[in-house]
Order: sequence, then structure tokens, then C-alpha cells
Amino acid sequence: MSDVLLEIEDLDVRYGDARALWDVALRVDTGETVCVVGPNGAGKSTLVNAIAGIHRARGGRISMGGTDITALPGHKVCAHHIAVVPEGRRIFPRMTVLDNLMLGAYRAGARRAHRATLGTVHEMFPRLAERASQLAGNLSGGEQQMLAIGRALMAQPKLLLLDEPSLGLAPVRVDEVYDAIEQIVATGVGVLVVEQDVERALAIADRAYLLGEGRVVASGPAAELRDSAEVRRSVLGL
Repeated sequence: MSDVLLEIEDLDVRYGDARALWDVALRVDTGETVCVVGPNGAGKSTLVNAIAGIHRARGGRISMGGTDITALPGHKVCAHHIAVVPEGRRIFPRMTVLDNLMLGAYRAGARRAHRATLGTVHEMFPRLAERASQLAGNLSGGEQQMLAIGRALMAQPKLLLLDEPSLGLAPVRVDEVYDAIEQIVATGVGVLVVEQDVERALAIADRAYLLGEGRVVASGPAAELRDSAEVRRSVLGL
């Protein structure tokens, strides 16, 4: 059985007095792909931000490799080998592609190994090597998503959080992104995907969670959730 990488128990996140997440429980194992799906406003991005230390949890526990990281700010969460590819990519458009990638290697251990890691990223995304000296803002949407993923990989994460990786991309670019996700998982990295493209996410995931109004309303093997009445009704509109 795989080792537990990320474990969330009874997570409660609020915006002021409004509860965005409550009693959320979730697990990601080493080398596993887990997807979180749900309608707009279900709390998917809030979940990613809570794990990353961007939104402070009001209750519950988030642990990484058995260490409690619930109260840690974002810059300290990174030290526990968690990297985030945020919704909308958030690259630095006036910096070069290479400089964007190198920003991901700010953690001490990642800095020491940055040459080897950069080679791995370039093997996965050859276009980033070809465009290393270009301004990131001149890349296509698909290339910018590759850059955002590559930047996260430069941190040498054990857990990669992907928030809406297919958003705004042409189908062929979505294929490339999901091919990359499968390559990343094959290296032993755990991946948590929050995704609007429900069918694509469920197709590659080992396990899945359905969020509804801030709560986990269904979970289990991805193949089973894909055929469940809850997913078909609340997300696929069928």
C-alpha cells in the first residue's frame, strides 16, 4: 500500500463568518493522482489555498508526511515539499521563461539541485528550453501553463497541487498538460488536481472527491465516481 503523503481531517475554512469548507476529510498517497471536482462555488480553490497556507484553517488538521502543517503560512508550507500551480497560472510576464523557472528553485535544497531539475523540466516541456530567453508574456496559454507546472517542479515537490490546469486551453494543449501530469506521477510525486474538466480529471485520477457547498458529498475510486448519480447530476448536469 502507498504511504500517506497528505492527510486532511475535519477541515473548516471561513471567510469572516461564512463557512467555505467544513468537516472536509481527504487523503493523497505517494505517487497517486487524486482529483477534487464539484460545481462552481463548492470550495475547490479554497481547499487548495488552505493546503498551501494561503487561507488559514479555523478548525481541523492538515498533515504532510505525518507533520501537522495546519497553522503554517505559505512560505513555510513550501518547506514541506508542497508546490502549487495556481488557477490562472500567475507567471511573471515581463521576466524570461528561464527566470520564471528559476524562481521555483528558491528552497535551499532545490537551489542546490537546480541544474538537474531544470534538465528534467526541459525534457518534459521542450518548448520551455526553446523559449528560455523569451519573455513569458509572449508564450501561448498552453505554454504558460507548462511554464507554471515547470516552475512548481523546480521546487522538487513531493506533492503537487494543480488548480484548474485546463482552464482556457485548447483541447490539444489540455492533452499535453495531462500527459505531463501522468509523467509527474510516474516519478513518485503525489498530485492533487482541482478541475473544471471533470471527465478528463476523473479519467487520470486514482481516487476522487466530490465537493458540494463546502462539504465532501461523495468519494471513492475515480472510475466509480465518474458513473455516480451525484457527479452526473451536480457537475455534469446529466
